Amino acid sequence: MASADTDIVAVLQHPTSQDLLANSIARLAYVAPDGTPRVVPIGFLWNGSTVVMCTSTNAPKVRSLGADPHVALTIDTIEFPPKILLLRGTVELDTVDGIPAEYLAMNSDQMMVPEQRQAWEVEVRSLYKQMVRIVMTPTWAKLIDFEGTLPTAVEELVRERDEREQREAGE
Repeated sequence: MASADTDIVAVLQHPTSQDLLANSIARLAYVAPDGTPRVVPIGFLWNGSTVVMCTSTNAPKVRSLGADPHVALTIDTIEFPPKILLLRGTVELDTVDGIPAEYLAMNSDQMMVPEQRQAWEVEVRSLYKQMVRIVMTPTWAKLIDFEGTLPTAVEELVRERDEREQREAGE
């Protein structure tokens, strides 16, 4: 039997996962100080072992994640069939002076024409004197592509249907 770490690596190395990890937006779920769940869209960069997100030092999620570092992340597509990468893990917060390189990289030139990129970067550098790097280490991963993998509940229904059909064919 494969270890959980091996399973995570296999999921993350799958070509569909690699395509999803090349996206620029995910949904970050965490628990707010009042105990209620929060989900926010956030830019990210996959560096091959961790997911790096960046935010302002005064963002509400910074206080929440400092109190409870457990998170979930969803990266998906809207095409049919959808492709979904689900991650769970913990985050470490790192306040840095200026703009983290990952923040600049995740907002790539491919998203903007050069003039837009230049204006955006000037604005960002004038706005953020510090930023918080949110570094997520995945401890669980699941890829759902509706071709080779399904949601767990659907897998269970398929298995039950197949068993029922086998019993009925044997009668």
